[in-house]
Amino acid sequence: MGGEKNVGQAKGGKAKAKTPRQRLSDKEGGSGGDARRKSTKPNKERTEATAKSQRAEKVKVQKKVKALKTESVESFDDDVRFNLAVKEEPEDGDFVPEKRGKKRKRPEDEPMEGPSCSSATPTLNRKLKEKDEADPRTEKNTKEGIKIEKKPKKEEAEHPVTTKKKSKEEIEAAKALKIKKREEEEQQRWRWWEEDKYEDGIKWKFLEHRGPFFPPEYQHLPDNVNFYYNGKVVKLGLAAEEVALFFAQMLDHEYTTKDVFRNNFFKDWRKEMTLEERVLISDLNKCDFRELHTMHKEKVEARKVLSKEEKLVMKEANQKIVEEYGFCILDHHRERIGNFKIEPPGLFRGRGEHPKQGMLKKRIQPEDVIINCAKKSCIPEPPAGHHWKEVRHDNTVTWLASWTENVQGSCKYVMLNPSSKLKGEKDWEKYEVARRLKSCVNGIRQQYQQDIKSKQMETRQRAVALYFIDKLALRAGNEKEEGETADTVGCCSLRVEHITLHDLLEDKDCVVEFDFLGKDCIRYYNKVPVTKRVFKNLKLFMKNKEPGDDLFDRLNTCLLNKHLSSLLPGLTAKVFRTFNASITLQEQLQQLSNMTDNPAEKLLSYNRANRAVAVLCNHQRVPPKTFDQSMANLQSKIDGRREQLALAKSELKLAKKEVKAHSSDGKLQAVVERKKKAVQRCEEQLMKMEVQATNREENKQIALGTSKLNYLDPRISVAWCKNMEVPLDKIYNKSQRDKFAWAVDMTGADFIF
Repeated sequence: MGGEKNVGQAKGGKAKAKTPRQRLSDKEGGSGGDARRKSTKPNKERTEATAKSQRAEKVKVQKKVKALKTESVESFDDDVRFNLAVKEEPEDGDFVPEKRGKKRKRPEDEPMEGPSCSSATPTLNRKLKEKDEADPRTEKNTKEGIKIEKKPKKEEAEHPVTTKKKSKEEIEAAKALKIKKREEEEQQRWRWWEEDKYEDGIKWKFLEHRGPFFPPEYQHLPDNVNFYYNGKVVKLGLAAEEVALFFAQMLDHEYTTKDVFRNNFFKDWRKEMTLEERVLISDLNKCDFRELHTMHKEKVEARKVLSKEEKLVMKEANQKIVEEYGFCILDHHRERIGNFKIEPPGLFRGRGEHPKQGMLKKRIQPEDVIINCAKKSCIPEPPAGHHWKEVRHDNTVTWLASWTENVQGSCKYVMLNPSSKLKGEKDWEKYEVARRLKSCVNGIRQQYQQDIKSKQMETRQRAVALYFIDKLALRAGNEKEEGETADTVGCCSLRVEHITLHDLLEDKDCVVEFDFLGKDCIRYYNKVPVTKRVFKNLKLFMKNKEPGDDLFDRLNTCLLNKHLSSLLPGLTAKVFRTFNASITLQEQLQQLSNMTDNPAEKLLSYNRANRAVAVLCNHQRVPPKTFDQSMANLQSKIDGRREQLALAKSELKLAKKEVKAHSSDGKLQAVVERKKKAVQRCEEQLMKMEVQATNREENKQIALGTSKLNYLDPRISVAWCKNMEVPLDKIYNKSQRDKFAWAVDMTGADFIF
């Protein structure tokens, strides 16, 4: 290290503090670098080289000191001002946050002014050290393992990113543009409800469309992705490989661990295999789908990280498909089609413990599809090399295409969008029948109360079933899709095992305990006190029957609906459910709503009324997986808002004291007013959050959407919004407002269901 000693003596006998850049130079100039160890130069030459590099480093340091000085330091003698200036310096010495992407210029011919590194303050030394260690231009930093920050790209330097807040004028202009666009949409909307209705049974006079959109054909797996059987690679045929991929995609799902699912899958999979494949593959447990599963997961992850440009390309491609296949011409009006895409093949899952889960849903071909359109329309062209099963011209039905799926044998349809005329007319008619039921429901109730005492067993069973449908809003039963074999029941299909009779339960007489799986395998469990006549009849119906026998063995849904239609044209058991749901909502809104409530409290009242309907109809849901975490996050926000409110109140209190002490000061009075507004704003925000938390907790296991869209007359909600001065978009989103456009247009504030 003789070179270091000579340099120190040459400068005055005392060695000065070295910068990190000097220490790095020492390591390379002395014995640190491999290249230096291999050098054969004399010691004197190495010393001169070291001195030269140190002088160069000193020049660089002085330039940096000058740059700092000229920016923020007016006097180095004033340490306080200097430290403040250094504290304001950005962490990255080369860039200024306010002007991101613009390099600070440092002229090379700038005169070297200012103190040396040794005479600067400790703060400056520390700052220069940070700048030296982070200097991306020093190759030595990389060798020493120092983290190097990346320079911005040239494009970023030339075009700095700036985020500019919109002005009030721009915000108002955007709102006005949105309102104008909404008004234009309303003007273009087909107001079919103002036109004369067609004759009974006629749904349309002209219908033209492009047919359904078919999913792409399956392509073979890449060569580097293999299926293994008993540890050996097996190349499957196209059909068998596609079905194998269906199973591989579900490996991380609990379905693939169920015996029923696995057995059904393996049975259907073998049907798609060639003879050689069936001979070889005889045990599902010896099959290895892991590489297929990995490939699927990689594709899913790749879709998540697509760039904006790639997503835009995909969006444009999908939009082209929608424009071509997603619309039809109905009575010379352009209407949106709901489900114009044919469902791709896959494995059937079903709801609950469905006995057919795991079976193969086969690919639908054009030869399976029936097309329905007008005679004078342009018949849609099938895909190349295919033909339609049949082309019909039936204007008494609302579907555009249909086919039969293979698992349950049920018919699938391409229908119009919920906002279309055909769907809207059906909804309107449904709610009008429910309103007509209101005028005669008391007579029907008296009738079935009398029929409970009938001498005919069939009449008694019908009366008791209707009692349950009316009072408990039970589904009629026998409404399962054709071919469905899941053990779900309704009122008419109840079995003896589904009810338990209690003469006395929880201080109530004649209690019936229901426990069965309803639609979508949702459990219905309820304990209901009934009249003594109903209770005695249930005992009679259950007499000498096994648990698996039908409770109403002389009744079915068809007989029940036939009887109801004789009482009121169009009346079915389902209309009772719609009527009870709508009348319950109206009654609950009248009880819970208060005009003096704030908007958040009014919405809470509406949701509570809707919740009463959902409970009546047994509309349940599984709580979201993130429910607890989202509630915890909301609670933390509430706690933070409470602290802000307490702080705002204390500041207001202090401001009032100042006003009392200086009553003539107008500025202090203005401060008090601002503090009052701050307290009021915090209180409103806190109340809104607390109402939101209450609403979430109460709706944890209740599904409000089903009843709101399918069982509640939308005119009740529209009238409530007008009376309570609540914006309709707080109750219905845009697609729902489009669905109920007929109700929004025709309903006044005085509407009563």
